[in-house]
Amino acid sequence: MNEDQTETSSQLSLTLKNYFHFHLPYSLVTMILQNHSFVSLFSFNLLFILVGSTQPPFSCDSSDPSTKNYPFCQTTLPISRRARDLVSRLTLDEKISQLVNSAPAIPHLGIPAYEWWSEALHGVSGVGPGIKFDGTIKAATGFPQVILTAASFDAYQWYRIGQAVGIEARAIYNAGQATGITFWAPNINVYRDPRWGRGQETPGEDPLVTGKYAVSYVRGIQGDSFEGGKLGEHLRASACCKHFTAYDLDNWKGVNRFVFNAKVTLQDLADTYQPPFQSCIQQGKASGIMCAYNRVNGVPNCADYNLLSKTARGQWGFNGYITSDCDAVSIIHEEQGYAKQPEDAVADVLKAGMDVNCGTYLKNYTKSAVKKRKLPISEIDRALHNLFSVRMRLGLFNGNPVKQPFGDIGSNQVCSQEHQNLALEAARNGIVLLKNTDKLLPLSKTKSASLAVIGPNANSAETLLGNYAGPPCKSVTPLQGLQSYVKDTRYHPGCSAVNCSSVLTAQAVKTAKEADHVVLVMGLDQTQEKEEHDRVDLVLPPKQQNLISRVARAAKNPVILVILSGGPVDITFTKYDKHIGSILWAGYPGEAGGLALAEIIFGDHNPGGRLPVTWYPQSYTKVPMTDMRMRPEPSSGYPGRTYRFYQGPKVFEFGYGLSYSNYSYEFLPVTQKKVYLNNQLISQRVETSNPLRYIPVSEMERELCEKSKYPVTVGVQNHGMMAGKHPLLLFVRQAKTGNGRPVKQLVAFQSVNLNAGERADIEFELSPCEHLSRANEDGLMVIEEGSHFLSIGDKESEIQVII
Repeated sequence: MNEDQTETSSQLSLTLKNYFHFHLPYSLVTMILQNHSFVSLFSFNLLFILVGSTQPPFSCDSSDPSTKNYPFCQTTLPISRRARDLVSRLTLDEKISQLVNSAPAIPHLGIPAYEWWSEALHGVSGVGPGIKFDGTIKAATGFPQVILTAASFDAYQWYRIGQAVGIEARAIYNAGQATGITFWAPNINVYRDPRWGRGQETPGEDPLVTGKYAVSYVRGIQGDSFEGGKLGEHLRASACCKHFTAYDLDNWKGVNRFVFNAKVTLQDLADTYQPPFQSCIQQGKASGIMCAYNRVNGVPNCADYNLLSKTARGQWGFNGYITSDCDAVSIIHEEQGYAKQPEDAVADVLKAGMDVNCGTYLKNYTKSAVKKRKLPISEIDRALHNLFSVRMRLGLFNGNPVKQPFGDIGSNQVCSQEHQNLALEAARNGIVLLKNTDKLLPLSKTKSASLAVIGPNANSAETLLGNYAGPPCKSVTPLQGLQSYVKDTRYHPGCSAVNCSSVLTAQAVKTAKEADHVVLVMGLDQTQEKEEHDRVDLVLPPKQQNLISRVARAAKNPVILVILSGGPVDITFTKYDKHIGSILWAGYPGEAGGLALAEIIFGDHNPGGRLPVTWYPQSYTKVPMTDMRMRPEPSSGYPGRTYRFYQGPKVFEFGYGLSYSNYSYEFLPVTQKKVYLNNQLISQRVETSNPLRYIPVSEMERELCEKSKYPVTVGVQNHGMMAGKHPLLLFVRQAKTGNGRPVKQLVAFQSVNLNAGERADIEFELSPCEHLSRANEDGLMVIEEGSHFLSIGDKESEIQVII
C-alpha cells in the first residue's frame, strides 16, 4: 500500500470499528479490520448491508479491551455509580448531545445512538422513530384502543396486555429493528370532557380506574408481577406515564394545547388529576414520565419544579427519567412567552427536573445557557444520570443483549397465537351492549338465513385500530366476522365515509329490505376525533343519523346498530326508535374486533363490558371545554363533570352495560358497621362550624390506616342461560351531600366469570383512609364523620364513621 492508501485504510478501519462496535462482538470486528484488502474492497458494501443489521445495538462488549475496564461497564457496581462514572467521561458537547430524544453515539466510549421515542399505547407502534417494521418483523399484535379495553374493568387482563406488549417490544429490539426500548405509554389523563379527541387513548373518566390501569399496564410492560414487588432493577421495556398533568384539551374552537392555561383547583388536582400519576409512580414503579404541553395555573408543566421534582420525585419517590412532550420546551418561549429567551426555557426545564427533550431545543440552546450562566452544568449531569440509569436498567450497558435476562425473547413471540387470542379476548370483554329490546340478540345461527351489513365502518380495517396503532398481525372487519356466520351476507357501505358527505341511501335501503336481519356499523373514526382534533358536537354526523333511521324503518325486523367510536356519542334518537332493537358500542376494537362483534351478535360470547365514561347529551356542548372544574356551580348553571359530580341528563351513565344474563347482588352480613377513628386521634380532630368533624388522612398514622381496613363481601348470581364475565363495581357515597363532595365514587371493581345459574361471593378490601376520604378545598384528603353508603347495583350497605 502507498501512503495515501494506508491513510485511507486507517480512516475506513476507524469508521467501520465505530459502526461495528455497536452491532458485532469485538472479536469479529477485530478479524474484519485486520484484513486490510477486505476493508478497502468491501467497506462500502459492508456499511450498506449492516445498516439493516439484525444485531441490537449495545455497549460494554466484554471482549473489547478498550471498554470492558470502564466502571460504567461493570455490572457488579450499583447503577448509580456506573451512571456517574459514564457522565464524568463526557465533554460538555457530548453531554448536551444526549439531552434530546435522538441521542447520538459516543464512539470513543463504545456507546451507540439511542432513540428515546417509541410508542406502545395498545400494541407496539411505528409512530415513534425508535421502532421500524422493516425487517423480519412486519407487524405487532393490535390490541383494542384503550377506552374499550378499560370497559372490561379487568385489571388482570390489562396486565396481560402490558406483558404481551413488553415481550413484543423486547423481541423487536432483539431482532435489531429498534434503536430504543423506552415507550411513551400509557396515556393516563382523566377523560374529563367528552369532546376530547384523545379520550380514546385513556381508560376513561374515573381516577381509580385510570390509576389501576396505569399500574397494571406498566407492571406488564416493564416485567413486574401483577401484584408488584418483583421488578428489581432490570426492565424488560420502559413504560412512561403521560401527560403530566391536567392535560385533556388538544384543539377546541381555536384554543390549542400549546398555549392553553389550565386553571385547576387544589381540590380537583388532589382527587382527579393527580391520583393516576401517583399510582403509576408509587405502585406501578414506572420508569418514565412525560410532562405535558399545557400550563397549569400559569406554569408550564415541563418547567414546574413543584410538579416534577418536589411532587413526583420528592413526595412520590419517582425513580426514572422525565421527558418533555415533543417540542414542549420550545413553546415555553415561542408560544407561551413564559420564558423570555430560548436559554431561559432550557434553564427552566432542567432546573425543574426534566431530563430529555423530545425535539432539538436543548441541543440548540443548552450550551449558550451555560455560557450565559443561566444553567449550572450540575443540572445537565443530574439529567444525564437519570437517562443513563434507565438505559442501564434496560441492560444496554451489560454487553451483548442476547446473553442478558431478556435475550431469549425471539421474533416468534411477536404476533404469537397467545397474543392474538388475547387481542380477541380483550375486544370481546370490552364491547358494551347498550340496548336489547325483546332480547333481539343473540341472533340464531340456524334461523338467520340472510344478513345485510351496512355502514361506512363495516369493512374498514383501519377504523378498528384507533390512533397510535402499529401494523396489526391480521385484521378482521365486522363484515368479515359476520360473513363467517352467515353465508348469505350482503354488504353496502351506505356512505363514502363516516361524515356521510356522499350518501347512498336508496341502495342501502334496497340491501336492507332483502335480508332477514340488518347490522348497521356506524359511528366515528380518526377524521372525527384524534390528537390535535377535538369534537365540537356529541352527535353523529347528521346524514349518518338519517341513514340509520331510513334503513331501520325499511328493514323486515328491528336492526342491530354497532357504534365504533372512542368518545361518547349522543344517540338518544336510537334509544327510543322501535325499529332499532339492539345497540352495541365497540370502541375501536383492534385487529380481531370484527370477529369479537360477530361472536357477540350470534351468541358465542355473552357481552359484559361497561361504559368507562358518561355519555352526555348534545346540550353538554354548551359547557366550555376550557373550564377545568370538576365540581358543579349551581349559581352559574355550571353542571360539573363525570359521574362523580355531574347530575344532569345522561344518554348512558358511567358503568352502564347490559348482558344476555341478569345478575343479582347482595351485601353479606358484616360484623363491622362502624369505623372508629376517635381514640387515637383526639388531637388531630378538627371541629368545623357545620358542625361536621373530620380528620386529615395525612395526620393519621400508617398503622391505624392499616388496622382500620376490613373486608366487604358481595354475593353475585348469574340468573341467565349463558355463562358470562361480569364486572362488579363497588361505589361509596356520603349521606351528607354538597360542598364539593362526589355524588358517588368508585372504590373497587372486579371481573368475575359465572356459569349459568352460578353464584359466587366476592370479597373486597375496604380502606377507610383511601375509600372513605375526600379532598377538601385546600387539596387535603380528609375523612368526615357520619354515614357512608356502599352500593353495588341497586343494593346499599351503611357504614358509620365515628370520630
